[in-house]
Amino acid sequence: MLMRKAMALAQKGEGAVNPNPLVGALIVRDGKVIAEGYHERYGDLHAERNAFEDAVRRGANCKGATMYVTLEPCCHHGHQPPCTDAIIEHRIGRVVIGLRDPNPLVAGKGIEKLLAADIEVEVVESLEKELRYQNRVFLKYITTGLPWVVMKYAMTLDGKICTRRGDSKWVSGEEARLRVHYLRRELKGILCGIGTVLVDNPMLDTRIPKYPAARNPIRLVADRQARLPLECNLVRTAREIPTVVVYAEGADLRRLAQLNRAGVKTWCCNTPQDLLIRAGKEKIDGILLEGGGTLNESFMREGLVDEVFAFIAPKLVGGVDAKTPVEGLGFSKMAQAMRLQDVLVERIGEDLLVRGLVSK
Repeated sequence: MLMRKAMALAQKGEGAVNPNPLVGALIVRDGKVIAEGYHERYGDLHAERNAFEDAVRRGANCKGATMYVTLEPCCHHGHQPPCTDAIIEHRIGRVVIGLRDPNPLVAGKGIEKLLAADIEVEVVESLEKELRYQNRVFLKYITTGLPWVVMKYAMTLDGKICTRRGDSKWVSGEEARLRVHYLRRELKGILCGIGTVLVDNPMLDTRIPKYPAARNPIRLVADRQARLPLECNLVRTAREIPTVVVYAEGADLRRLAQLNRAGVKTWCCNTPQDLLIRAGKEKIDGILLEGGGTLNESFMREGLVDEVFAFIAPKLVGGVDAKTPVEGLGFSKMAQAMRLQDVLVERIGEDLLVRGLVSK
C-alpha cells in the first residue's frame, strides 16, 4: 500500500525532526513510485520538497502525477517555504493525504490552497489510527503546547525495580536496555528524580551501536532542593549534553549558581504540571520518565502520563522493602487506577515489553 510505504519513509526521521512531525511523501505515476522523500532533520527540507529534489535527480516529470503524503502539506513560512507552493509549481494533479494537520497554521488551509489551484485532494482514513500513533508526540505538542510523557520502567516478575539493598544492575536484559536507548533517541527530553541520580549516578545519554551519532535527550532532574552533586556524571558532562535541574522555591541559591557555572541550566517549577509547561516553552515535545517510584507516582497522580513502556524480566527478588515502579500513596480505589488501552505485548530477548496508551 502506497500510504504505508510513505509511513515507513516518515519513520526514518525519528529522533531528528522534533518538534516537527514525521512526514513521508511519494510521487506516483500509473501506480509506480517515480520519486520519494521524507523530513530528515529539523530545519531542513520537508518531505514534499525532498520528494521533488529526488524527482529532479531521477529526471522524473511530476506534471499530472499523484503525491501521497502522510500529513497535510504546510501552507505557511517557517524554516522552509510552504510545501503547497512546491506542489502547485510542479503541477501535481492529485494529492492523497493520510492525516489532516491540526497545527493552527495549517488545519485545513493546506488542503484549501491545493483545491483552489485545481489540484484534486483526497484524505484517506484507512491508516488514520496508525498515523496518529506515529505522530502522537507532535499531535499533542502542537495542540496543547505540552510534551508527550512516556513512563518507562523495568521490573521483575514480582514487581520490583531493585533489591531491598538498591541493586538494580541489571533488572532487564541487554536487548531490552538497547530498546530504551531507542526511546531516548526518539524523545527530546528525559526526566529522572534526584534520588535516582544519588543512587545510580547515571549518564542518561543515548548509546546505540548502529547509530553512534544518535541524538542525546535533554537531561532533566527533578531536584526540589538543588542537591545534584557537582561531581556527578550529569554535571560533569553538562557542557556536552544539555542538563537541567528542576528545583522548587526555597532551593539554595548558592548551589544553583554553582550548577549554572558548571553548565547546568536551572528551572523553578513547583509542580509536575509547571515542569511540562516550561518544557513545552523550551520546545521539548516529548519526555521519557526514567525516575523511580516517587517521580512516577507524582506524574500518574496528576494524570500527566500519556504512554507506558513496562519491561518485565523473568526474575523474582522478593523483599517487602524492595522498591516498586510506582510508589507514594497511590490511589485508594481500584476504580481510580490508571488504565491502558491499545496494549501491545512484545518479547524482547528474555524479557517482555508491555506498552500502551493511557486512557484519558
